Formats: sequence, structure tokens, C-alpha cells
Amino acid sequence: MTSVWALYDERVGIANQVIGLTEAVGLPFIEKRCSLRFPWSRLPPSWWAGQVANVLTPGSAALSPPWPDLIVTCGRQGALMALAVKRASGGRSFVVQIQDPRLPRRCFDLMVVPEHDPARGDNVVVTKGAVHRVTREKLEAALARFGDRFASLPRPLVAVMIGGRNKAYEFGLSDLGVLADQLAGLAAATGGGLLVTPSRRTGPEGEALLRERLAGVPAYIWDGSGENPYFAFLALADAIVVTEDSVSMVSEAASTGKPVHIVGLTGKPVHVVGLKGGSRKFGAFHQSLREAGVTRPFTGKLESWSYEPLDDTARAALEIRRRFGEAGKTS
Repeated sequence: MTSVWALYDERVGIANQVIGLTEAVGLPFIEKRCSLRFPWSRLPPSWWAGQVANVLTPGSAALSPPWPDLIVTCGRQGALMALAVKRASGGRSFVVQIQDPRLPRRCFDLMVVPEHDPARGDNVVVTKGAVHRVTREKLEAALARFGDRFASLPRPLVAVMIGGRNKAYEFGLSDLGVLADQLAGLAAATGGGLLVTPSRRTGPEGEALLRERLAGVPAYIWDGSGENPYFAFLALADAIVVTEDSVSMVSEAASTGKPVHIVGLTGKPVHVVGLKGGSRKFGAFHQSLREAGVTRPFTGKLESWSYEPLDDTARAALEIRRRFGEAGKTS
């Protein structure tokens, strides 16, 4: 029986990418949520591969034998832990790395990186955006569970995915207030309804502001309790509005084939000649989707267009199965 680990740290965005791609591979797997303690998080795995169990933070899943045949992981911490496991297994574990961790690509059996990451080579699969958990089957299942709850909201229904301040972008309460007023105006102009999901980075003050500004508007704002209706929002929506701070949310929205409107944010100032703010990665990602006809800027109005939905996750999973099978690992 093939043994598979989905290995990720405490970040939700990282976990969703790892679990989504591992699910798409189609083999039973075990989730391993764990993080490295300092200073091992800054040291090469060759220094501590023999003592993996002693370098993890409290509450981390055990990284111990029997070692897996396949590991899917993401980010630099995940890469370091996966390489330590590969070393401990005598090189037997086949490691798939999501995103470029700025380690030599020869360390990995396969890398899955978005277009805006620099890694290229024979063992690199390049995607338009982030891999994720959204599938047609999951959307249909969510629609069956949640459809009745939102049946009273008028059409067109607009799903609104709101992030928050991060390393690349500013997004204060005043910015959120402007967006909330735009959304209220959009609902009034179209006669439609809103399905709004804030993220953890939006914060409680941001959520309170949204509820205040959208009072009286036909809108459902998820409060974080109970089962997450995120997939149902994507399934029900006639159009989607997403803040530009999250590659994952934009990629998930773009997998639906529905119009995806991007809310522009103010880039944080950086000290790089020719770069006004934000980041080159985010800029390259959004430019690529705009040029491909997938997304358009949100101007407070709805537009209608069509495009080929992004299928990065399924395509990457197919390549994993092919390479993994060629390595003689499947059973």
C-alpha cells in the first residue's frame, strides 16, 4: 500500500494548497501539521535530519517511521522537513514541493510552482496560480448543503472574498469602508445580493465595519462560526469580487469560470528601484491573469465575460502521478 503524507505548517493558505494537491493525486494520505523550532528552521536539514522528532514545535505531528513513499509539501519550512524525512528514509521518499523555497531544485523529485516563481527545469511544473482544494464535486456538494440557506437573496449574487493587510499591501479600515460602500452601491444598482466572507486578516474591527456599512443590504456576511460556506459562495455566485492580497483566493475564484473582479489595494512602499509598492510576485501574477482574460479590475460595477477556468491543480496532480509511477513508487 502506497504511503502518502500531506506535510504543512500552521498557515491556513499553505495547508489548503498541500491538501488540495494531495487530494487531487487521488491516493489515501495522512495529514502532518508541524513546524520547526528555531534555530533549526534556519539550518539545512543535513544538520538535524537524524533528530527530526527533537526539532519540532510543541503540538506538531510526529515525523517518524514508517517513512512515506510520497510527501507533498509547501513553503520553505515544509521543504526543510520533507528533505529531512527523505534523508532519514534513505532517499526512498518521493518529495513534491509546492512553491519555490529557494533551495536547489535537484533536492526535490518534483516542484509545482506558480508562474511568478523563478524555478524552472525538467522537474518543475509551472502553474498560472496557486493549487487549491476547489473542485466541481466540492462545489456541488456545498451547494446541496447550503443552497436553501441563501435562496432568499436576490440575483445576481456576488461572492465577495476579503483579505487584509499583508507583507505586500496596506488595507486599513478606511480602505475597507470604501469597498463596503462600493458593494452597497453595487447591490442597489443591480438589485442583487452579496455573499461576503472576511478572512482572519480582515480582523474583528473590519468585520464590524462591514456589517455596519452593509446594514439594510441583501447580504450574508459569514461570522466564522459553524461550517465554512466558502465553497457554497463560489458555487452560488454569478460573479466574484476578490481583494488582490491573496493569490490563493484569486486562483480559487478563477477555477470556477465565473467573472472575477479584483479589488486593487495600495502596495506597501519598498526600497527597490522601479517598484512603487506591493511585490513583483503579486504584480506578475495579476498581470498574467488580466492578460489571459481571466480577471478584470473591480470598479464598483459588474462586468460579464468568459474564459477557460484554471485547472492547475488537476494538471499538476496528473504530472505527480506520472512521475511517481515512473519512479516505481505506486502500488
